[in-house]
Amino acid sequence: MASQIHMPAPVCLIENVKGQLKVNQEALKILSAITQPVVVVAIVGLYRTGKSYLMNKLAGKKRGFSLGSTVQSHTKGIWMWCVPHPKDSKRTLVLLDTEGLGDVEKGDNQNDSWIFALAILLSSTFVYNSMGTINQQAMDQLHYVTELTDRIRAKSSPNTSEVQDSADFMSFFPDFVWTLRDFSLELEIDGDSISPDAYLENSLKLKQGTDEKIKNYNLPRLCIRKFFPKKKCFIFDRPTHRKKLAQLETLHDDELDSEFVGQVAEFCSYIFSYARTKALPGGIHVNGPRLESLVLTYINAISSGELPCMENAVLALAQIENSAAVQKALDHYNQQMGLKVKLPTDTLQELLDLHRACEKEAIEIFIKHSFKDVDHVFQKDLAAQLQKKRDNFCELNTKKSSDYCSALLQDLFSPLEEEVKQGIYSKPGGYHLLIQKVQDLKKKYYEEPKKGIQAEEVLQKYLQSKEDMTNAILQTDQTLTEKEKEIEVQRVKAESAEAAAKMMEEMQKKNQEMLEQKEKSYQEHIKQLTEKMEKERAQLIKEQQEILAVKLQEQSRLLKEGFDKESKQLQEEIKHLKNNIPKSSGCIIL
Repeated sequence: MASQIHMPAPVCLIENVKGQLKVNQEALKILSAITQPVVVVAIVGLYRTGKSYLMNKLAGKKRGFSLGSTVQSHTKGIWMWCVPHPKDSKRTLVLLDTEGLGDVEKGDNQNDSWIFALAILLSSTFVYNSMGTINQQAMDQLHYVTELTDRIRAKSSPNTSEVQDSADFMSFFPDFVWTLRDFSLELEIDGDSISPDAYLENSLKLKQGTDEKIKNYNLPRLCIRKFFPKKKCFIFDRPTHRKKLAQLETLHDDELDSEFVGQVAEFCSYIFSYARTKALPGGIHVNGPRLESLVLTYINAISSGELPCMENAVLALAQIENSAAVQKALDHYNQQMGLKVKLPTDTLQELLDLHRACEKEAIEIFIKHSFKDVDHVFQKDLAAQLQKKRDNFCELNTKKSSDYCSALLQDLFSPLEEEVKQGIYSKPGGYHLLIQKVQDLKKKYYEEPKKGIQAEEVLQKYLQSKEDMTNAILQTDQTLTEKEKEIEVQRVKAESAEAAAKMMEEMQKKNQEMLEQKEKSYQEHIKQLTEKMEKERAQLIKEQQEILAVKLQEQSRLLKEGFDKESKQLQEEIKHLKNNIPKSSGCIIL
């Protein structure tokens, strides 16, 4: 629950130590405990531009993220603050404050590029913070966005082209928010007032021409237009006099410029109302542990000299979650069978019906908690383990029944065995007395409840084991003629053969029930998997169509503005996306 999050201050999530990015275990521990879906807001921008102030405001605190009041940048790496979402108790707000870009003390900007890329990969809303207006200098500082195609992969396939890769970027890129600080211009175009959003749109217009200077001018604008599904702009007046800026976190709202206070409130309200839950392609909502897994996968890739890849990150996450989903399903099955099954059961079908009900619930749990189960590897594993558990229950059921029946027969027949030893039936007429006694004891045995599925088999085996003893008493009974003895031997043989046939029939019935159960299990897996795949397909189609709509709109704008080459390139991306719209799941084989 959100109320359980208690982070009095931010912690470093990704440490930047001597140019090496490392994950902080304490931060991962905090993430692993957040079971709710997360809204991840990351902010990047040049150092000393007031990023941390905005993040503290989103956290509902005056201080927390380090503001720093000197020209040295304070935030090294990426800092995290998890707080209850102010407008939605079912979600958690994760705020990521990044170290200032362009710090002269760092020497090279290699790490800046990785911090920028990680902020894109981890967030659902990406805030770019800069000073003043959107001029060429501001765009030049945003060159990191043009490097994203060199830093991030959408697909792991080695033969994926850059066009294909960037076509898929929008499916996992966050919404883009540009915050302009100390903005002093009038928002006007040709004498007409415009909104900050219109100002951003106008600033992203491209220039005609093919020389290097114009290419550099257009590239960051084109990237922002192509990669980000949603764009928003906020402007902020200067908060107070320059001399007071150093004490910004200690100043009360009434000591700040009223316009600035209102603009900050508007920005916070927008984030709280519209910032999306962090999701992966296919509508997979990200919670704390999933975010933790993404952080680890990306940092491991960067550390080993590879490019962070969305597809690989999702598959790595799927491995962890699907394995856990199998365990959750099996735990539920064990718990339910433990509660519902009382061994031995009267019939095999009774046990199989209970198994089927618990198995159905277990599959539901697996389906709910699993995703991207390539080739249904984990579901096949679950099916095999559930079958094994069913077989174990059947074996245990057989053993419990056998043990109970053997003990019952021992109890009922031991006095009779004692009488036989004492020679009570070794006298004229003793055979019929013995047979009568056996019939009476068999009746008592049959009347005993809850014997289970081995009742008949155990009884027949017991009687067979006593055939020599019964036959000896028959042969020594002087009241019976040889003919009568012969008839009696034949009667006992016929009775035994009839019992054996009955047992064989019972065994075939059990085998048939087991086969039917196996088929029902298979069909249950297929049914639930088909439903899930159809839902996933519908979700992916919805996402792809939303992205296509944005791309087609952008292509139309490029054509209108006279950029045929860029429009054709976007047409290639659109074609790739259309080809990737998932078709019907078709026949599923497990």
